[in-house]
Amino acid sequence: MGKYILKRCGYIVLVFMIVSFLMFSLYNLIPSDPARAELEPMRQSFKNPAEYEARYQALREEMGLNDPLVVRYLRWMGLWTDTDGKSFNGLLEGNFGYSNYYKRNVIDVIVDPMSNTIFINIFSTIAALGITIPLGIFCAVRKNGKFDQTTQVVTMLGYSIPVYIIALVFMFIFCIVFRIFPVMGIKTAGATYASGWDEFVDKLYHITLPVIVMTFGSLGGMTRYVRSAMIESLSMDYIRTARAKGLREKVVIYSHAWRNALLPIITSILGWFLSIFSGSVVIENTFGLSGMGRLYWIGLNNNDFELVLAIQMFYSIVSLVGALLIDISYGLVDPRVRVDK
Repeated sequence: MGKYILKRCGYIVLVFMIVSFLMFSLYNLIPSDPARAELEPMRQSFKNPAEYEARYQALREEMGLNDPLVVRYLRWMGLWTDTDGKSFNGLLEGNFGYSNYYKRNVIDVIVDPMSNTIFINIFSTIAALGITIPLGIFCAVRKNGKFDQTTQVVTMLGYSIPVYIIALVFMFIFCIVFRIFPVMGIKTAGATYASGWDEFVDKLYHITLPVIVMTFGSLGGMTRYVRSAMIESLSMDYIRTARAKGLREKVVIYSHAWRNALLPIITSILGWFLSIFSGSVVIENTFGLSGMGRLYWIGLNNNDFELVLAIQMFYSIVSLVGALLIDISYGLVDPRVRVDK
């Protein structure tokens, strides 16, 4: 297993380098000019067009925009000396770039949205898994019963409706009709808190409706995954053998069937946990939440490619490490798929 993990880590590094180069090249193909964007607000301060052009060319040289694409990529990664020719200052050194839109370092921009995204998605993921797993098992054990048929209709309906429609319906019900929750925002505007606990409670109150929407939107797909996996597992010969040996039904379901049913759905479960770091563009924009998904959307709309690239690289790392965790978890769940060489 150790050799396998080391080999996969090597693959992760190789794939990350390829993906990062492709993403960097793609964003550099977009017709934009950081030097021009930096100088344009100060255009009136120059005495004549020649002075403006001279400053523009000097700024391009200072920012390294005249260098070949490969050199700029290596400098961005921290594998090539900076424009001063003396030091390395890229991703590998912890420099994630400078946000032209926020006029701050990218690492400072993403701290608060990252914490908000993790805060929201932890609650929604725990709630969704806490509902879908028992519900899927219950429907599989009582297959084709009235409760199972009703659940299948409801889950199919929830799976088919886009999440932004669900969000608008819930906002109308809980924000306009009953006025239980605020429409948007992650905390009360202008509020002063007596303690950290008051701030936590206020934030929890504001994210309750987005969490409900995210949980409701994910119930359909995950419930059907768990149900189908459990039905297939319960139809196997070893389940009949376990029942013939006189084992209790709970032991048969949870110790034999459920563990084997985990294999086809473990990807979805870990995928949900990994989404804790990525956020939801639709939900965060609909409810006006400052999260990673909304930050990514703002960066794209404002051509803030340093910010977008940093977020994209973070997503790539999370996806690559997540794929490794999924493969390792297969071996933990089922010893037959463990790799020892």
